Amino acid sequence: MPRAIGQVDESKTEAILDAAAELTALNGAKVSMEAIAKRAGVSKQTLYNRFPSRLEIARALAARRSDMLTQPLRSGGDVEAVLTAFAAGLLEKIVRENVAVAFRSVALMSAEVPELADAVYQAGPGEGLRRLSAWLAEQDRAGALNVPDPDAAAEMFAGMTLGHSHLRAILGVNHPSFDIAARARDTARRFLRAFAV
Repeated sequence: MPRAIGQVDESKTEAILDAAAELTALNGAKVSMEAIAKRAGVSKQTLYNRFPSRLEIARALAARRSDMLTQPLRSGGDVEAVLTAFAAGLLEKIVRENVAVAFRSVALMSAEVPELADAVYQAGPGEGLRRLSAWLAEQDRAGALNVPDPDAAAEMFAGMTLGHSHLRAILGVNHPSFDIAARARDTARRFLRAFAV
C-alpha cells in the first residue's frame, strides 16, 4: 500500500537507528552521517530529514534503549518479577552487549561536546531512572513497598544492579563472568528486603 503524502516510512527510521547503533558500537560516537546513511541503505537527504545531526541520532538511540530497558515497568507483573526483569535487562544490554563502547566514546567526547553527553544521559539513563522512580512511587502508593524517596531508591537499585560490571565494561577491563538471571534475582530480592512494607 503506498504511503500518503507527508507520511514517514518508519522502516527507514528504524534502519537508520539500527545502522547508527551498529556503527557506534564498532567505531564510537564519531561515526559519520554518510557512513550511517550508507549502512542504512538510505540517502543522506533521508537521513538528514529524520535526524538533522549526530546529536539527534544519539538522543533517539538513547531513548529507544531506555524504552526497551524500562518495558518491564509497564508489564504489570508482581514487584519482584518486574524488578528482576528490569535488572536482567540492564545487565544484558549495558554490560554484556557492546553498548559500553558507545558510552566510552561519549564519555571521551563529553569535554568537547557536552551537549552530546547530556542528550544521551537525559534520553537514556536519566529517563530510565525517572521511569523507575515513578514506578517505585506507584508501588509505595499501592502499599506494595515503603519507598519514601523514590529518586534515591531508583539510583540505589541501578547501582546495586550494575555495580562495577558497568564501570569495567566502559573502561574495557575484563570482568568475571556471572549468571545474569541469578544476579538480577538476587539484586531484586535484596532491594525488596530494604524497602519492605
